[in-house]
Amino acid sequence: MNPDCWNQIGVWGDRNCPELLAYSHCHNCPAYATAGRRLLEREAPAGYRDELTHSLTQEKDEQAVDTISIGIFRLKGEWLALPAYTFTEITEPSAIHTLPHRSNNVLLGVVSIRGEIHICISLSEFLGLEATASSQTINPIIYQRMVVVQKEGDRWVFPVDEIYGIHRVHLDELQNVPATVSKTAGTYTTAIINWQNTSVSYLDDELLFYTLNKKLL
Repeated sequence: MNPDCWNQIGVWGDRNCPELLAYSHCHNCPAYATAGRRLLEREAPAGYRDELTHSLTQEKDEQAVDTISIGIFRLKGEWLALPAYTFTEITEPSAIHTLPHRSNNVLLGVVSIRGEIHICISLSEFLGLEATASSQTINPIIYQRMVVVQKEGDRWVFPVDEIYGIHRVHLDELQNVPATVSKTAGTYTTAIINWQNTSVSYLDDELLFYTLNKKLL
């Protein structure tokens, strides 16, 4: 049998193969199947695996460098985002227990999440966000949630009006913060992201949690 009889006397050749009458096409011939198995079972060329591993690793590294993962949520009429690594849990709303002589518009109290007590804050009050007419018409069905975030061992819980989840964005999508962003929110906004035709304020988690620790603890 020629190593590539299908190209010589088969359907891709002069069609003089005596087996064509029985099998009608080379794809159905045992000789073609045997050659296919030999091709799959052959040893990879020297250095092929190392080259492939390096190529795949390089692609992953480039993707990790060029993109970031963020968690997107809504407070009142504003869409905001924090780095995905700060999110530890998203839960149904829980009862907030006020702290005597400590609770205020920002420090709401404490909540129990899976049996653990965490400080609960109003991030919208902290950022000075105000309800607008447009925020009432964003979605007639509101799925309020509580978000648990963590930074350097400190955990905070804050209610959100809506949450999108984790989203990966390219670094090229990060835009400068315009002057129209409110003063307080603008202080903690490090970039603006255009997400589904909506402007999302990407918050500076380092500054945000540092200030929270300094003012509230």
